[in-house]
Amino acid sequence: MGSEFTRRRFLGTMGAGVTYLALTGAVGCDLRGRVRGAKAQGGGSSVGAARVWPARDVVSAPSGRAWAFRSRPDLHPPAVTVRTRKRGLEPGYVFVSPKLGRGEHGPMIVDVMGRPVWFRNGLYALNFRVQEYKGEPVLTWWEGKATPRPSVGEYVILDGSYREVKRVQAGNGYKGNQHDFLITPQGTALLTVYNLVDRDLSHLGGPVKGTVIEGVAQEVDIETGEVLFEWHSLDHVGVEESYYENYHSEQLDYFHINSIDVYDEDNLLVSARNTSAVYKIDRATGEIVWRFSGKNSDFEMGEGTRTAWQHDARRQKDGTITIFDNGAGPQLHPQSRGIVLELDEDAMKATLVRAYTHPGKLVSTSQGNMQLLPNGYVFIWWGSEPFVSKFSPDGELIFDAGIPPGDDSYRSFRFPWTGQPAEAPAVAVDRKSEDELTLFASWNGATGVESWEVLAGPHPDQLEPLGAVFRNGFETAISARTAEPYVAVRAKGFSGQILATSKPVRTRS
Repeated sequence: MGSEFTRRRFLGTMGAGVTYLALTGAVGCDLRGRVRGAKAQGGGSSVGAARVWPARDVVSAPSGRAWAFRSRPDLHPPAVTVRTRKRGLEPGYVFVSPKLGRGEHGPMIVDVMGRPVWFRNGLYALNFRVQEYKGEPVLTWWEGKATPRPSVGEYVILDGSYREVKRVQAGNGYKGNQHDFLITPQGTALLTVYNLVDRDLSHLGGPVKGTVIEGVAQEVDIETGEVLFEWHSLDHVGVEESYYENYHSEQLDYFHINSIDVYDEDNLLVSARNTSAVYKIDRATGEIVWRFSGKNSDFEMGEGTRTAWQHDARRQKDGTITIFDNGAGPQLHPQSRGIVLELDEDAMKATLVRAYTHPGKLVSTSQGNMQLLPNGYVFIWWGSEPFVSKFSPDGELIFDAGIPPGDDSYRSFRFPWTGQPAEAPAVAVDRKSEDELTLFASWNGATGVESWEVLAGPHPDQLEPLGAVFRNGFETAISARTAEPYVAVRAKGFSGQILATSKPVRTRS
């Protein structure tokens, strides 16, 4: 597999060109004359007439390591490396959910410089993204356990303050699988289930008493839990259509449903990895309208249209279909790719419109997704090769980043997001001398903070402003001159409005 671009090779090519944005950013400025920006997260420069000097406790994220924060010692999100960052990066964040590796696991939001914005640790969570529910943007993910297999769990919905709105379960006694959870405009959820079924496999050379994992697609009313639609792969797709032919395996994962999407008002679109096929399914009858790719494709397959072990089939507004084509597991294509397809349902012919590939010739044997952004740009998560890329409409690579070696995430997305946490900001303090101290301020998930104002006084209820510095990443380090025994920090928005205040901290024993 000489064309494969491994994580080690990828990281090895970075050298000094890697951007660890833990190590960059504007430092605070002296807005009131008595507070100065301390060197935070490894770098900085003066802003205006501010006096800035390095803080002794510097937050950093070395290559391959997790973050550490003075104000939030409970959080250690994996560090994200940014290799390429060019034009065309409109406002928005990257949504990823690490589930292996050296850092903690859980859903994580980072900015385009790789700095954490929000992290919830201790969760085995997949498919972390922004969706819309009841007219409001929400965060969603699947939450469960890695074992036993097939994995089972439930789907979580959070609001803009990171409070839980709803937990959604699969219906009819089934447990939801991690591969997809899509909220529709009608307030329903499309979700996936992996169901164990006893099946005679002797006609395929397997055991008489075999066990097959069938793919189940459900549409569930989120509020009531009522199952509105249920489709079982074994009713429509034979085991012999699978490319996974280990018929003596303890559980034969012949189908491996990995995405479900709304095709139109009357039909759904389902992707199955192990048949290397995508299916258009009638919502009223459950019948398969057509098969794309696989052993029994109904389309004349144009050059470059055949997929292998693919993920994330989506119908776009212009009628095209986008797919993350792994091409591997085992490897059948030179490299993995994101593809745009035109399917002529009259002539039953498939045409490749465009393919997006990584310059490092990444070969992904599992997972992955392709997101078409509103401005025509394309965002691709490379699955088992844990890198994310953004391409311009003409295929130019304008953003490229990765999480540490040994880690991975099922999918990654890019969305705009506004978060104002229900919890208060956090602050930690180091007193350097009788009249000088360093503060470390953060607010996990806040997207609207422009500056941090320092408050100090003789009593927790008697605090006065000293001055303010600009926010600098997840955690901002601030040097202040005060002999007062109590301090706090106040988050201020881009219009100068007060957003929230931390609990006061005593600086003297």
